[in-house]
This record gives sequence, structure tokens and C-alpha cells, in this order.
Amino acid sequence: MPRRHLHLTDAAENPLRAALRGLRTALELPGDFPPDVLAEAADVASSPVVSGHEDATDLPFLTIDPPTSTDLDQAMHLERRGHGYRVHYAIADVAAFVRPGGALDTEAHRRVTTLYFPDGKVPLHPTSLSEGAASLLPGQTRPAVLWQIDLDAEGAAVATRVRRALVRSRAKLDYADVQHRIDAGTAEESLALLKDIGTLREEQEVARGGISLNVPEQEIVQRDGGYGLEYRAPLPADGWNAQISLLTGTAAARLMTEAGTGILRTLPVAPGGAVARLRLSAQALHIDWPHHVPYAQIVRSLDPGKTNHAAFLQDCTTLLRGAGYTVFENGELPTPAVHAAVADLYTHCTAPLRRLVDRYAAELCLAAVADREPPEWVLAALPALPKEMADGTRRANTVERECVDLVEAALLKDRIGAVFDAYVVDVKEQEPTTGTIHIDDPAVVARIEGGSTRLPLGERLRVRLTQADPGTAKVLFAPA
Repeated sequence: MPRRHLHLTDAAENPLRAALRGLRTALELPGDFPPDVLAEAADVASSPVVSGHEDATDLPFLTIDPPTSTDLDQAMHLERRGHGYRVHYAIADVAAFVRPGGALDTEAHRRVTTLYFPDGKVPLHPTSLSEGAASLLPGQTRPAVLWQIDLDAEGAAVATRVRRALVRSRAKLDYADVQHRIDAGTAEESLALLKDIGTLREEQEVARGGISLNVPEQEIVQRDGGYGLEYRAPLPADGWNAQISLLTGTAAARLMTEAGTGILRTLPVAPGGAVARLRLSAQALHIDWPHHVPYAQIVRSLDPGKTNHAAFLQDCTTLLRGAGYTVFENGELPTPAVHAAVADLYTHCTAPLRRLVDRYAAELCLAAVADREPPEWVLAALPALPKEMADGTRRANTVERECVDLVEAALLKDRIGAVFDAYVVDVKEQEPTTGTIHIDDPAVVARIEGGSTRLPLGERLRVRLTQADPGTAKVLFAPA
């Protein structure tokens, strides 16, 4: 299943919020931070370690995040450089606040990632840091790991520099605002260049065989005094912004591999059988996929606003299974070393407020640029990081899946027996009467079973809701 971010904006108490609280308890997730962690956070919030930080507050950074986000990991400033471009990308310097081996560090290793719920989150770090002293909030001077990546006229990276610096964001923008400003021609040059650089980087991605899936997200919307589910197709600005992060992740991976020690985000190439199954799905969904056209090219041609294209994009996420974190030392790269979807060496390094591994990747890159050994606390933690991250990612995926199931069940519980139009997006090989359907309205991706004949993969099908129980967080359909 794709990543589906659900947002509940109404602050009023309702059964859905109560069910979400119950889900937190049922999944045995971390609760409030222990007193010693909060005490340490309060102490370091006012006294981060910034003795080695350069002053880069003259650069007019801006952030691009969802409207309600306050845990801001990244800020950017883009400029022209002769016939090319220069990307300044500031990443929150969490290591300036978290002392190795301290209470904050220990708790971060227990939590691993921030967990997102429709009505809130379970943060990796106390909010006094993640949404306060360490967040790149506008108008605040903050310690950062500052990347400077020079690109040529075609958008290829030609030089990378990374250092610690103090930065100051000037503005907090959201994706819709960015898209509007760029489309209207009112964006300042730094922001306007996001389209130019993002488009060039997308072309670079095409050239190396990479792929970014623009899968529509499910969103909770207020409707007629209640709630509904709708799909939101990503804006072009979402993709341009993501390209800056991908650029930094590939630059970081290069630095680490050249230094001989690091941690990569890897993904094996999908087996031929999986791609062949996708071709059958495309045919069933009436998507023209000539045999000479590569998978990456057909995916880029899709319009997530079209129902059958959106359903196929959902199905394409099956090729992304198997991603993991791999440590290497002494210059011996793992196999595979490349992330198949990125089609390049890649690592996670741009979200340290929300993901544990990024703090370590930053230290490895800073050491590589300075031509020195990484700190001992980094080297000591490396062997255990892949398993920690795998466990944390698995938990985050479980939270996401259970939240989606619960929200869908809560919004459909009074419609048992109702009939809907759906697309069949997956059929189990061993149980061809069982599979997954994609419904337009409400925006639901759910299980279907109970028919007497094989489900028609990719075809429209009238389905009847047979189960929607928020208590068990499951929705089930059957052929109508």
C-alpha cells in the first residue's frame, strides 16, 4: 500500500478521536516523555552546542511544509551560479542538542521515528526541541547542517560542500502557496528557481532510470457537519521540493562512499515477475503500456487525477517493497548499494527531527568533508542502526495502515449494505476471489472477498459494504 497521510483538522472531541486514542494504546506506542528526557530537553534548548558553527544568517532561507507543520527539518535558498545553479539546503542540527549517551539520545533510539496520526503525532524528540528550539522556524536563528550543492546548466551536481552553520529562515510556505506563487509569476527568484531546478532534477532522474511515484493521498475533509475521505493528487511543487531532498540524499551517499564508511538507504531491483504482473494490471486498467516502453517512463506519463491511473499508481508501490538501511565500512559497499527507485546511491539525511538515522548520516558526511574519522559515538551506533530503523519503520507502517483502516471504518460504519463503484487493483494469486479495491467516493482502498468468481483485475465492479467496525478497524466489501 502507498503512504497515505490522513489529517483531522477539527479540534472538537468526537468518536473518531476517541478511537484514535484507543489505537495508540492498543499498539503500545511510546507515551509522554520520561521526566529526565524532558529535563534534558529543557536544558539543551537554551544552550545548544554551536561553537563550531559559521554564520550564514545572511542567506534568506525559506521552508516548504504542510500548513500545520512546526517540526521543520529543512530550509532552502536557491540561486543562479554562472550557467548553473547553487542549492543551499539547511538541515536542522539535532546533534547540537542531543548529547551522545544522554537521556534524549537513549529515548530517540527507543522511538526511532516520529509516528503520525490524523489528529496528532508521537514525536521522536520532545516538542520543546522538534517544534521549538531545533526547528527551522521563521524569524529564528538556528543551528543547522548546511549543504551547498552546485549544479551545472543541466542540473547535474558538480560540487558539494557541507558544514555547520547558524541559519535564519525568512518565511514558512506550504505547497499550495508555492505552486500559486510560481504559476502566477509572483515568486521571488529563489523560490521561482525551485521549478527550474526541480524540473532539471526530474530530467536527471529520467536519464538515470529513476522514478518518483505521484500517488494520491487520502485526506479527511469536513463535509455536511461530519467527515468524508477524498484523494489529493500531488502538486508539481511537491515533486520539485522532493527533488531537492533527493539531490541531498544522493550527494550525502557519494560523500560517505568516497570516505569508506556510512549507511545507505537501499532497495533491490524488482524481480521481472513483479513488473510482468504490473503489465497485466495496466492492461486491465486500460492503460496503454507498449512493450518497448520502460516502467519508469509509463509511470511518469500517468495522471493521478484520473481514477484508473490513480489505481495503477497504488499498485506500483508494490515494487518499492524491500527497502532497508545498510551499513558499510572500510570502503566495502553492500550489495545492492543502489536504491532502485532513485537509481543511484542514496541515504536519508534530511529529516533528523523525525528520523533517527539522519542525525548519524549528517555526522558521517561532515567527517568525510573534513577528511577526519567520524565521532566515536557515531561509529559505535552504526552496527545496530539498520535493525533499529527497520523496527521503527515497521512500526510507523503499522500505525499508518491501522489509522487508515480505522478512519475508513469510522466514516463508513453507518453505510453497511450500501453499494459503490470500484476498481479492482489487486487480486490474490492463491485466492482469486479475494483482493483490493479502489473507490473514488469516498476515497477508500479496501479489501474485497466473498464472491464466487475470480475478481476482474483492473475492471470496474459494483461492490457492497459488508463490514465497517471501528472497534476492529477493518472495512470489508463483497461483489454486489
